[in-house]
Amino acid sequence: MDQQARFDRLKALHEGSRAFVMPNPWDAGSARLLTSLGFDALATTSAGYAFSKGKRDSFAGLGRGEILENAAEIVGATTLPVSADLEDGFGAAPETCAQTVRMACEIGLVGGSIEDATGDSETPIYDIAQAVERIQAAAEAVRDLPFLLTARAENYLWGRPDLDDTIKRLQAFSDAGADVLYAPGLPDIGAIRTLCQAVDKPVNVGMGLTGPGYSVAELSEAGVRRISVGGSFARAALGALVRAAEEVKSSGTFTYAADALPGAMISQLMSQEKCIDRQ
Repeated sequence: MDQQARFDRLKALHEGSRAFVMPNPWDAGSARLLTSLGFDALATTSAGYAFSKGKRDSFAGLGRGEILENAAEIVGATTLPVSADLEDGFGAAPETCAQTVRMACEIGLVGGSIEDATGDSETPIYDIAQAVERIQAAAEAVRDLPFLLTARAENYLWGRPDLDDTIKRLQAFSDAGADVLYAPGLPDIGAIRTLCQAVDKPVNVGMGLTGPGYSVAELSEAGVRRISVGGSFARAALGALVRAAEEVKSSGTFTYAADALPGAMISQLMSQEKCIDRQ
């Protein structure tokens, strides 16, 4: 499937009558596994990737180059549309956000998100004027490209539980050209429903992160059109690793292997390409 076809598929998914789940692989292997399970689209996770590199998920810990390299490996490992977690656009300036989304599109991504978080604990959220300029610049940069832009309002992740301001920001991001809207960390289904009713673009909600969990059916009924899981699948995998290791260390048994995927199954899903120059 070429890039335009992947983009068309991703766009159509957002126009459906119910929410679809877009899980977050953190490398090529997890992308292949999730593709085999029948999902319709994938999204990268800066958190999951950071954990795999032994780093914290923070603006200071990950550079644009390595994030895009990881995303390119995921794009190359699947036939599904892939959207990327592009953090804060890797710079405060609107032109930097514009450059980031263009670079993302160049490696085959058909979507990506830009946050309004600054990474500065003293002033964690960009003022709304600058936040809107950043989204507008990104939207202009990919206006004629096969790329779906998601704008994120990060209030609830940074100690600013203000639903009215969050809605105001997302409405402004929509007017600035964003295709999808996302406010991670909303407290409950009521807030999710209120937000969905107040905006005119498809809404993404993250599950498996913090707060209560809701089913796909419940979120669809509330007006959600896309559900992602952020770094929670990566954390689940790390949880399984820790439980297996603790069993071996504490009891000297290996019963964890009963729940492990068979090696033959994994081998079938991975690339069959051979390395020509192995030196």
